[in-house]
Amino acid sequence: MIGSYVAVGDSFTEGVGDPGPDGAFVGWADRFAVLLADRRPEGAFDYTNLAVRGKLLDQIVEDQLSRAKELAPDLVSFSAGGNDILRPGTDPDEVASRFERAVAELTSAVGTVLVTTGFDTRGVPVLKHLRGKIATYNGHVRAIADRYGCPVLDLWSLKTIQDRRAWDGDRLHLSPEGHTRVALRAGQVLGLSVPADPEQPWPPLPPRGTLEVRRDDIHWAREYLVPWIGRRLRGESSGDRVVAKGSLSPDDIKLRMRSAV
Repeated sequence: MIGSYVAVGDSFTEGVGDPGPDGAFVGWADRFAVLLADRRPEGAFDYTNLAVRGKLLDQIVEDQLSRAKELAPDLVSFSAGGNDILRPGTDPDEVASRFERAVAELTSAVGTVLVTTGFDTRGVPVLKHLRGKIATYNGHVRAIADRYGCPVLDLWSLKTIQDRRAWDGDRLHLSPEGHTRVALRAGQVLGLSVPADPEQPWPPLPPRGTLEVRRDDIHWAREYLVPWIGRRLRGESSGDRVVAKGSLSPDDIKLRMRSAV
């Protein structure tokens, strides 16, 4: 029985794409925390989300790992390296080497460390060209998990999140439904009985014509891709002025989830 959980990572774990009623994000980790808390007596579960959007692996290690070790929870989810892999010229082998050092540090200080792979970007414009690089990194993550006895939240194999409805308009972050499916899969990875199947098929969509697809791609490039490139060129991060959510009550998370519907 997991009585405490700390989420470590970047925008994926912060929950970008899954907004609550107060403007802050919910996300898969918060939703997963609720699944865990529901298996404990009331008030007998502690949850802290340290994730901040835009952070690179070394920043996550520097800013979040010491706090996670200090809290010494039963479970830590560690998702990092994705923003490094997206950077031009980065070597997935080298990033994985730094990732392994962080996993070794965590596993020596906390209970279970849940690691995540990257998504399959086959259908994502621009990012589909990084698919081989992401697959290489994923192979390292799985091997590291084997060496340190870590359960793996394998996002590459979760086929239902390849549907466009699982993604926010920026095509980089999950939608609320996408985050929900990841939370359910995380529960399955730890052997929990979950309330729904994350692989449940989506309802059919009407076919889209070439013109509609092209119009959507142009809108996406103007609204999201160009600003993202601009931040890279200026050396800015979307998380430069963002503070981690910190300690959260499962009851408060439930309230925000209901209010967001």
